[in-house]
Amino acid sequence: MATEKLSSITVETTVNKPVAQVWEFWTNPEEIVQWCFASPDWHCPYAENDIQTGGKFKSTMAAKDGSFSFDFEGVYSNVEAEKLIEYSIADGRKVKITFESLGAQTKVIETFDPESQNPIEMQKGGWQAILNNFKAHAES
Repeated sequence: MATEKLSSITVETTVNKPVAQVWEFWTNPEEIVQWCFASPDWHCPYAENDIQTGGKFKSTMAAKDGSFSFDFEGVYSNVEAEKLIEYSIADGRKVKITFESLGAQTKVIETFDPESQNPIEMQKGGWQAILNNFKAHAES
């Protein structure tokens, strides 16, 4: 199977919380299970996170009706607390997340390599929906 190089996708949001709090919401497994899903009919029943360079993470995303679930997992290649997270997903795709302190706000920018099975707009929409859930949870 030939693999073409697809352009990276970027999603972003600005959270009305300082970067230290945003980092905690992003990295703490007890918080991750509260926001790491794209729609109200899904949830994240499990998360683990060793947030350091070389550390691993895993979260389970599942349909609430039990019809489908999958693990999203990978290994961190670069972690700078409250600034940067870079990792490789289990399928080899790369992700980069930056946290930009704006005082009482934090800009979160997430750039990821798309997969080849689903349309780009669908992937962008799904990742943006998860980021929107994150923002809503962090601000609540």
